Amino acid sequence: MGACLALCSLASCASCLCGSAPCLLCGCCPSSNNSTITRLVFSFFLLLGTLVSVIMILPGMETQLRKIPGFCQGGSAIPGYENQVNCDVIVGYKSVYRMCFAMTCFFFLFFAIMIRVRSSKDPRAAIQNGFWFFKFLILIGITVGAFFIPDGTFNTVWFYFGVVGSFIFILIQLILLIDFAHSWNKVWVGNAENGDNKCWFAGLLSFTVLHYALAITAVVLFYVYYTQPDDCTEHKIFISLNLILCIIISVVSILPKIQKAQPYSGLLQASLISLYTMYVTWSAMTNNPNRKCNPSLLSLVSNVSTTEPSADGTPGQVQWWDAQGIVGLIIFLFCTLYASIRSSSNTQVNKLMQTEEGGGSGGEGVVGEDGIRRAVDNEEEKVSYSYSFFHFHLCLASLYIMMTLTNWYQPDTTTQAMQSRMPAVWVKMSSSWLGLGLYLWTLIAPLIFPDRDFN
Repeated sequence: MGACLALCSLASCASCLCGSAPCLLCGCCPSSNNSTITRLVFSFFLLLGTLVSVIMILPGMETQLRKIPGFCQGGSAIPGYENQVNCDVIVGYKSVYRMCFAMTCFFFLFFAIMIRVRSSKDPRAAIQNGFWFFKFLILIGITVGAFFIPDGTFNTVWFYFGVVGSFIFILIQLILLIDFAHSWNKVWVGNAENGDNKCWFAGLLSFTVLHYALAITAVVLFYVYYTQPDDCTEHKIFISLNLILCIIISVVSILPKIQKAQPYSGLLQASLISLYTMYVTWSAMTNNPNRKCNPSLLSLVSNVSTTEPSADGTPGQVQWWDAQGIVGLIIFLFCTLYASIRSSSNTQVNKLMQTEEGGGSGGEGVVGEDGIRRAVDNEEEKVSYSYSFFHFHLCLASLYIMMTLTNWYQPDTTTQAMQSRMPAVWVKMSSSWLGLGLYLWTLIAPLIFPDRDFN
């Protein structure tokens, strides 16, 4: 009898794994929309791949990874560089690259399949919202195949894919943060005005002051630890320029004309963007190969100097994990979750992210015959988000994770230690400048084009 019950339970689970997203998660979020649950499950796939990548790069895992046939035997499997690459260093880096390559291919496959899906009546929508067990098998298959890709020029070429994709993803992160800050400010100001409760204003003021205090503290620490009186000219320019730009956007956000055109614009958004800009500045400076201008966090707190590879090729210590990488992962998790459940009231942001207003909000659900609420299909007439763009966003997220976990190290098979390079610094700094310019445009655009709707 127990075996029969177990088989029935497994059959029920299998039907959910092969069925729709609402069936898969009906017990966890029974009152959610079909579109929201689907995005959450795909985001879970991404987070699962991220977790596997983190495990692969942990100290001690290189012993297990070297057991993979042909995955760094005899020092190296790279043609022309036999016995020159330290496998203890290279296998973790190679594993993350291949895991993220598999995730990128997986999401790109669905990006191509889901182009121009208009509603859930499209047969392809069933693939988007169901068949999760088979999707999981596809992801595993691509991952296994990725680990048998010969080295050659793959690592170098995929590095540049990662740089470009991460650059775009950082901009998307900034857009999501701007949208989040606008929504946050609008909701709290609305609560204060409608409820006649001044505590909401006190909360806005407190968070604004906190953001600016952290940003100013970061600037001071940058000048103290990441510059030298006779060196680090690039860092001095980066810090000073971004500080000036943050002051400019803060002043512009409270100008009377800006306030008239956008009543909900204020210092909360500017303070959050300023703090994020300082994080990107810090992240860029930590990729400077000049250790005199880029002391590791370990050396700052314990006076332990970091080692670099010597001229004779002795491998230096590779710092796979550092503070900026951990902060980057936290921001990534927040933006991924927000992108899955967001419901923006900003028309322009919805157009840019290809979502419908209110499309990510939860529904009331449908009560089934058993009395349990089921998720509702809210896309019978029109999809609430672009399926293909959502998968493209996850493609970029996979590349960003790859670069973050490997500290943006550029592959160099002629040395025994992975090294940071200046291109990573310039990519991050240019993304911060472009992001600040984008936020400034959101402030002044209603004045330049008064006839257009920027709400």
